[in-house]
Amino acid sequence: MTPKRHPEQTRRRRVYVLDCEALSLAVQGRPEWVDRLKLAAMGEAEIVTSPMTLVEAFDGRITQRRWDWVLSRIRVATVGTEEAREARRLLASAGLHGHKYAIDAVLAVVALRQRGQVTVFSSDVDDLEKLLPESVVVRKV
Repeated sequence: MTPKRHPEQTRRRRVYVLDCEALSLAVQGRPEWVDRLKLAAMGEAEIVTSPMTLVEAFDGRITQRRWDWVLSRIRVATVGTEEAREARRLLASAGLHGHKYAIDAVLAVVALRQRGQVTVFSSDVDDLEKLLPESVVVRKV
């Protein structure tokens, strides 16, 4: 006899992948982002971004304390040579190139490496939809 699963075991884990604009909104304390950060703190979702996104989103007007609070609730993915190669392959497959798409391509690789119900929050929906399969949801921020 197989054991019964609890509803939380059958649900796919929620993973939110943030681009620069989404991370900026979280750091600014927008209510919908504070709610998502709370979900992450409770273990009900995971929030992920790339190291490049941290640099891109930095705003000197926001206090270090606020940045530290947000960063304590998200995971910054490790990006190395293999991820760079994969990003380059995604760009080539989509017919894209250049610095305009580089950070989006790395973020797409980060999204593809996640397990669960993955949603990418981005201001560049069109670019990310070219780089990601339909199984990854891309939402406009």
